[in-house]
Amino acid sequence: MHFRALVFAALVVPATLFASVIGTNVPALPLTADRINALPAAEQPAWHRYLAQSRAKFAIDQATLATELKQAGLSAPLVPTKGRGVPLNQPTAYWSGAEAARIATIVVSFQTPAGGWNKNTNLTTAPRRLGERHGLEAGYVGTIDNDATTSHLTFLAKTLTAQPTAPGAVAWRASFDRGLDYLLAAQYPNGGWPQVYPLEGGYHDAITLNDAAMIQVIEVLRDVAAGTGDFAFTSPTQRELASRAFTRGLDCLLACQLVVAGRRTVWCQQYDMLTRAPVGARNYEMPSQAAGESAGIMMFLMTLPSPSPAVVAAVHAAAAWFQKTPLRDVAFKPAPDGTGRKLLSVPGAGPIWPRYSELGTDRPIFGDRDLTIHDDVAEISLERRNGYGWFGDGPKRALDHYTKWARAHPAQ
Repeated sequence: MHFRALVFAALVVPATLFASVIGTNVPALPLTADRINALPAAEQPAWHRYLAQSRAKFAIDQATLATELKQAGLSAPLVPTKGRGVPLNQPTAYWSGAEAARIATIVVSFQTPAGGWNKNTNLTTAPRRLGERHGLEAGYVGTIDNDATTSHLTFLAKTLTAQPTAPGAVAWRASFDRGLDYLLAAQYPNGGWPQVYPLEGGYHDAITLNDAAMIQVIEVLRDVAAGTGDFAFTSPTQRELASRAFTRGLDCLLACQLVVAGRRTVWCQQYDMLTRAPVGARNYEMPSQAAGESAGIMMFLMTLPSPSPAVVAAVHAAAAWFQKTPLRDVAFKPAPDGTGRKLLSVPGAGPIWPRYSELGTDRPIFGDRDLTIHDDVAEISLERRNGYGWFGDGPKRALDHYTKWARAHPAQ
């Protein structure tokens, strides 16, 4: 399959003016009824039901806030303060204390009517007010981006486990149950998850591996299915539903591993929900082989206690791709002349990997806010060059772990 045709549209510009511009990023398509109607007839009903349910939940989310605005006499919603979700990395004693209970109550108050949570919102100060948005992001409803929803469910589970008879425990449990139902409802018929649910359109509808979003959902479902530790309070029905969703999610993840010239490589950040073709996200995030996300997926797959032959094959293929694509003796750092961060020669440095590698060639590629795609990081705007993580060493940690894992799980 010729992936380059999926990735880039031709960009006609004078070669002497933009020597390193190699294409333009093509916006991802949303899920629509017309697109579903183009599927084989047997596949259409499940997708139409999914889309109808999403639209109904979106309408409820919007109507609920509109009603609150009227009740509060507001012409515009109140805006919560910015934050990074909930504090999960706490000592054991924390979870049985008053602070965990206080924050759990705040978490419940910010849950969307559909059952998810927004992102980038301070949930440590005070409960949500009447007429206040459910999160900082104006256009978002619930999301799995930036640890949202999965971290909130984990916080509630930890607090419930430590304080099962606390005054707020009934509300915490009800909120957890709604949040779990949200993750189950948000799962696409083919096993993936959109970044935002109910669907909002654009790249938010794409199956999202970016920033470990889908992996975090799968991990929560795995823990619920096990019914142990912080999730021992879950019901048999919840465990069964979580187990099924986990299996479908894992199958989707394996199916999304890119195949170039007949060989499996790694993963893209986002995929079209219907075709599972690589798609872009923000203007500067192109369809490509994504090193950071792929390293995280590889690490997750290596945690599975009894990996199937398909999982073992996926890990070995990803490791082989990482082993052939590192950059050595270079570092991405501020240039001495003050012209921003650049890829500089530093003997002995590395290995590092570019965030994005072109499908079919493996060369590093870089995007800018104007949708242009470049093959030289020094050619993108200073703002994007300094404000985005274009290189990383996450694959090195994955390969270090792989050395031991491969001895126990040799390639077939």
